[in-house]
Amino acid sequence: MAGSGRGRVGGWDGRKGTSAQWTLTRLPVGTTGIPRLAHPAPNALRSSINPTVAPLSRHGCPWTDEDHVLAFHLYCQFPFGKMHKGNPQIIKLAQLLERTPDSVAMKLSNFARWDPALQARGIGGLSQGAKGEKDVWDKFAADPETFAFQSEKVLAARRGITVEDGAGIQQEDLPPPGVERDAVVRVRVNQSFFRRRIISAYDFQCCVTGLAVPDLLVASHISPWARDGANRLNPKNGLCLNALHDKAFDRGLMWIDDDFRIRFAETHHPTRPQSADALSWVIQFAGQPLRLPLHFEPDRDLLRQHREAAQQRRSHLR
Repeated sequence: MAGSGRGRVGGWDGRKGTSAQWTLTRLPVGTTGIPRLAHPAPNALRSSINPTVAPLSRHGCPWTDEDHVLAFHLYCQFPFGKMHKGNPQIIKLAQLLERTPDSVAMKLSNFARWDPALQARGIGGLSQGAKGEKDVWDKFAADPETFAFQSEKVLAARRGITVEDGAGIQQEDLPPPGVERDAVVRVRVNQSFFRRRIISAYDFQCCVTGLAVPDLLVASHISPWARDGANRLNPKNGLCLNALHDKAFDRGLMWIDDDFRIRFAETHHPTRPQSADALSWVIQFAGQPLRLPLHFEPDRDLLRQHREAAQQRRSHLR
């Protein structure tokens, strides 16, 4: 998995904090995400009943560098149009940061004004914001792999869990603790970050078929992870595909043309006659337009490189 670049990756606990009125105590991992209060106060009781009301121990306080990192980590995982206070992910982060969902949603909108993909489409976020927002964008642009991994570590530490658990990566076959394990964990955590970013950009559906079953979807790299380090976490280097079309794309049996239309190799040879119907289902989408994401349109140059490589590979097999 670490070498292929085609990663397949498939809760939150209260953070200890204090105020003049009440004290939060850390919850065991796996328990409910509502903070347990040692000394209830009216606002805290409202928070435990209604998760949209966050504990306000840090409401109005300046955003720290770590706060900005966690907010940007979430920003990368869903489309601009879903950055509102009612979004469950925003509510969870607000609870973790001990801020209101309104303030977190506003912070994410502030990030949007520095987003190159939105700028290219003439879309901007809020007109004013904090310096920390641009600082985070600059750090991510300079070294996306390091930033993505560090942001996952920060989030896991806040939640009181390991980065492996936080990113939901496969752990059964990890090497023993040491340098090799650290390297494999870093790759898998970043692949998980890429997967969440791509699948959310495509609104959790396959860009070929429209299939909307997350467990059957793959964040497929256009330019392979193992060969193109510069584009490993580039969302414009990703397609959200179901597992079958991901395999066809990976093997050069499917590609995307300059008009974002789906194309297949002309020759397919089922090993059994009864599999012809299944093959017909796979290739029935030939000539249809790709279901493009609202946020990160796939890079035409990377698609061209993939197409040329696929066609060259097929010509050698004739």
